[in-house]
Amino acid sequence: MRPAVFFDRDGVLNEDDGYSFDPDKIRWVEGAQQAIRAVNDAGYFAFVVTNQSGIARGFYEERHVRNLHERMSCHLANIDAHIDAFEFCPHHPDGLIPQYRVLCDCRKPRPGMIRALVERYPVDIDASFMVGDKQSDLAAAQAAGIAGYLFDGSNLHTFIVPLLTG
Repeated sequence: MRPAVFFDRDGVLNEDDGYSFDPDKIRWVEGAQQAIRAVNDAGYFAFVVTNQSGIARGFYEERHVRNLHERMSCHLANIDAHIDAFEFCPHHPDGLIPQYRVLCDCRKPRPGMIRALVERYPVDIDASFMVGDKQSDLAAAQAAGIAGYLFDGSNLHTFIVPLLTG
């Protein structure tokens, strides 16, 4: 069993440009890559759980999200860091694409993405936490039984190191 850090993506790891999906336009939040490296070095799982309603809205497709995550992984590999798993929710109840127009358990503030990762990995839930930039991230964490911390948008590495050591 290992603890995990569950990261929201847009606004926590990368700048939230509104429906981010183009790998060539990824802009990391200050200290984000180093924060993931610190999580790795501390022996935690590093997970991303992100709502991607742009898929349901027809702005981009699931493959675009996977390509972005692959690019992020390549950037992280350059500093010997990694994300253990990416989870994303493509659904939205008001979506334009019928197959994604559903009210699901994986869309934050519901805890489905966190629970799916906990089922697949040997996560020490009591020592795990979520870092998000919205109240829906913290609500998902609470519903999954983990601590949640609201990222203030500053330097993610500076923000997360005390959480790993304290």
